[in-house]
Amino acid sequence: MRDTIAAIASGITASGIGIVRISGPGAFRVQIMELPANTIHYGFIFDENEKIDEVLALIMKAPHTYTAEDTVEIDCHGGPFVMQKILSCALRAGARLAEPGEFTRRAFMNGRIDLSEAEAVMDVIGAGSDDALKSSLMQLGGSVRREISDLREKIISEVAYIEAALDDPEHMDLSGYPWQLADRLTGVKNRLTRLRDSFNEGKMIREGIYTVILGKPNAGKSSLLNAMTGEDRAIVTEIAGTTRDSLEENIRLGGLSLRLADTAGIRQTGDLIEKIGVERARSLAEKADLILAVFDSSAAFDDNDEDIFSFIRGRKAIVLLNKSDLPACITEEDVRARCDAPCVVISAKKNEGISTLAEIIRKMFFGGNLRINEQTMITNVRHREAVEDTLHSIDLVFSSIEAGMPEDFFTVDLMDAYASLGKITGEEIGDDLVDAIFSKFCMGK
Repeated sequence: MRDTIAAIASGITASGIGIVRISGPGAFRVQIMELPANTIHYGFIFDENEKIDEVLALIMKAPHTYTAEDTVEIDCHGGPFVMQKILSCALRAGARLAEPGEFTRRAFMNGRIDLSEAEAVMDVIGAGSDDALKSSLMQLGGSVRREISDLREKIISEVAYIEAALDDPEHMDLSGYPWQLADRLTGVKNRLTRLRDSFNEGKMIREGIYTVILGKPNAGKSSLLNAMTGEDRAIVTEIAGTTRDSLEENIRLGGLSLRLADTAGIRQTGDLIEKIGVERARSLAEKADLILAVFDSSAAFDDNDEDIFSFIRGRKAIVLLNKSDLPACITEEDVRARCDAPCVVISAKKNEGISTLAEIIRKMFFGGNLRINEQTMITNVRHREAVEDTLHSIDLVFSSIEAGMPEDFFTVDLMDAYASLGKITGEEIGDDLVDAIFSKFCMGK
């Protein structure tokens, strides 16, 4: 990893400013000669005698850089052609084109960040809400690393004690130690359990709450989608069955991030295409974190409505009585007689009741408030699996204690727990997995 890499770091789209990043031992030689480190310089980029652009050059010396290597960043005009010209100059001068995520990978390999912090970089870039950004920044700042490092330290100290006592039984007595170990591991297990249980909330913060709009034709599902997105994303007509396939949008609602899906109207139908749409709607609803069940409050419930009520019972759902701008035929009492889901009266056409809906969703999923600043939270499936593996190993230690097994049996499972947690921070991980993680990064990052 002693070569020098370069890439366009700002995305290859027309914009006011573009950035070409160069990192490695030859960064100064590739682009800048005899300029002091940690300074910014104004000038022009030349390709031999041809002037390419008017730029600012940021000269940063290792280890105080993103990659912990010598780094040069060229701030130029953001046209794709001019950025490619500057990049070509750097490549001809001895740099090679960086692979996706290679700058961040070098930061990880050089010890400036751990793997959980590296993964948080892409979470910051992809954050779709204030809560997601706050959570990602906490992980980037080392919240997960600190929690995992402390837990690993507690586990390895027990291993060290056992091994020392086994090596020197004359001076170190293990009588009663197994139950002392059980007491200390109970605290470790409780922290791990809280960490594991934070995943569902953390995942929804990171990815958004997968929300499916369900209802019979002409209940106002597409109007609701348009109201929540603020755009005419779905076709709205008086003709029943206009929506025959799902339409998905990522939206922000009252500070929440939702992955919102409008679906075909639920009804009995002989139309083959519409029937496929209905089946797909049910399939999506079964996978949803939240169902928004939309009913036309200006019309009495029919068999199709009753079918929807049967489907949402026992699921996380909110009933929306739409078309409140029309004379009502059904009430919230009618809904409560059929299910215990929260009920909101809305008018998607007039955009009324949407803010109330947002408040109910926040209370339903986050108890009204997110405690991002109060606890370490995991948002990554890989991290959750590592925590679950750790808990399994800890449970095996408890089983060995209960069975009266010799102390050296404890160390095997304790070391497995220690290694599983190390996968989160990257201390116990293979090159193949590292390659897979960083291959998901964008070019120039």
